[in-house]
Amino acid sequence: MKKTLFLMTLFIGLGLSAQSKYLTKKGTVAFEASVPSFEEVKASHNSVTAIINSENGEFATLVLVKGFRFKNALMEEHFNENYAESDLYPKATFKGKILSFSMDKLSAKKQLFLINGQLTFHGKTKQLDNVKANINLNEDGLIEISGFFLANATDYNIKIPKVVKNKIANDIEVAFDFSLKKK
Repeated sequence: MKKTLFLMTLFIGLGLSAQSKYLTKKGTVAFEASVPSFEEVKASHNSVTAIINSENGEFATLVLVKGFRFKNALMEEHFNENYAESDLYPKATFKGKILSFSMDKLSAKKQLFLINGQLTFHGKTKQLDNVKANINLNEDGLIEISGFFLANATDYNIKIPKVVKNKIANDIEVAFDFSLKKK
């Protein structure tokens, strides 16, 4: 009897905690490192996983680096082989928290929130603070999160060869867009 009661309590507890999670596997992350007067250095990834705990604002993303798509196939190859070294570092992650997050604050109108956390890319982890994100709860019950931040290539040990240094920005604009569904 005690075992049955324990198992029922465990499953009910797991069920309740699962209700506080929102998830997507179809999020978008894009970056641009273009320099004026040179070829566009821009890519996007449309299969990014993101999860948010709606009870405490914990937020995490997972990006498979080889999923970034460029207009130019040769640029994509150089990105994966020379810059991101995606065979050695196949994933990029972000783990953090949305400050002052509460489901009660969300409405259909986008509101500005700040996110703090750690971005890991190319084997290096860097703290990101006060990343601005617009967040709302749409009419379908999805939490929508979008925003951008700047990342510095040297912070992640990404070496840009001298021959192309003036064609690729060291400061990279990273944009994100997620529509997360209740799990």
